[in-house]
Amino acid sequence: MYGTEILRLVDSIHRDKGIGKEILFEAIEQALLTAARKRWGPHGELTVKINRFTGDLEAYEDGRRADPAQFGRISAQTAKQIMIQKIREAERDVIFGEYEAKIDTLVTGTVQRFDKGSIVVNLGRTEGIIPRQEQIFNEQYRPGDRIRAYVVKVQKKGQKVMIILSRTHPNLVKELFSLEVPEIGDRIVEIKGIVREPGHRTKIAVYSSDLKVDAIGACVGVRGTRIRNIVEELGGEKIDIVRWSESPDIFIRNALSPAEITAVELDRESQHARVIVPEDQLSLAIGKKGQNVRLTAKLTHWHIDIMTEEQARRLRELDRAEVYKLPDVPEGLPEKLLLGGITSLKALIAKGAGHLEAMYSLTEKQAEALVEYAKNRETEMVAERQAAAEQAAADKAAAAVAAATAAAAAQASASEEKTEAAPAPEGSAQ
Repeated sequence: MYGTEILRLVDSIHRDKGIGKEILFEAIEQALLTAARKRWGPHGELTVKINRFTGDLEAYEDGRRADPAQFGRISAQTAKQIMIQKIREAERDVIFGEYEAKIDTLVTGTVQRFDKGSIVVNLGRTEGIIPRQEQIFNEQYRPGDRIRAYVVKVQKKGQKVMIILSRTHPNLVKELFSLEVPEIGDRIVEIKGIVREPGHRTKIAVYSSDLKVDAIGACVGVRGTRIRNIVEELGGEKIDIVRWSESPDIFIRNALSPAEITAVELDRESQHARVIVPEDQLSLAIGKKGQNVRLTAKLTHWHIDIMTEEQARRLRELDRAEVYKLPDVPEGLPEKLLLGGITSLKALIAKGAGHLEAMYSLTEKQAEALVEYAKNRETEMVAERQAAAEQAAADKAAAAVAAATAAAAAQASASEEKTEAAPAPEGSAQ
């Protein structure tokens, strides 16, 4: 191989594969050296160098210059195999480095084929895989379709690079908003949180650092153009854009929209929020199969209990009744506790024995006994409510089974009556 041919080969592979020229020169040198050792055996210490400017071959044996012409007799097939292997390894490293830098970003490709439920995506120089669990259940693709996905993981596997893509990751939606909304790229609008049930619904909390820029308006776009593009990319998945707030009360209200909220009662110690809504807003606040409240809880990081105004009134009455049931307390203490804002055992526990001792003239022993009683009784009440909820669910399931059985029996009875009433076919014996 002449020097100019070596230079032309290196330059061509460098441009086509993106592999560094130095890596290619070293691969050729290693290939020639390995092939020479296989041909002649370990007679001495062989060294092979290629001039980076002229492409000329330089050979040394035990430090003495050798005739490079003898390398022309080396097995070309052996050298070729070694060189191909080295180039593949170098190409793998280049692709790995390129896509490792793209983790947590979007890539666009075309559907190439399907492999055991996974979608193989052609990304140009390499392929990516969308496993079944990373696919949206209601999306269907055909070979040649354009697809946009989120890069989750990149790893080396033998001579190949495995690129794991996702269509279900919440950050897929986040990246789509970053592409469609320039204010996010300019850091005027910030995405504070995002939760998703792929194919169904996404909630995204946004905040604007500029009072002149409405965060929700920026994300929606003029006549809804920006949000429409994102929804179309996600195959019609519903997206709720929520205004973020530092106040948990306001944030929870915003996140539960479009339901109207009467009140939000927060228990900061246990991170529980009791959301009270009008009767006609209950199903809207909960959402289909509990989806709205479930996503709101994930977005706000609060445990949320939704109830109607009537349910909340009854619960307050039960809580007040428990305060009146406190054992071994001075006369009139329950009324004083209620006037002081301690309207439930939870509130009493939160205030603590020190507060009770100082504010209600109790001894240390009395205050500690009240708090201990409240904790035990509160545990019992939680267990009672849990058991009641489980029983109600079981009764509901049993009623559904009974209704289904009755419907099936009625249908079978109607079918039998229809068969008996059917006229005999012509020509049959009467």
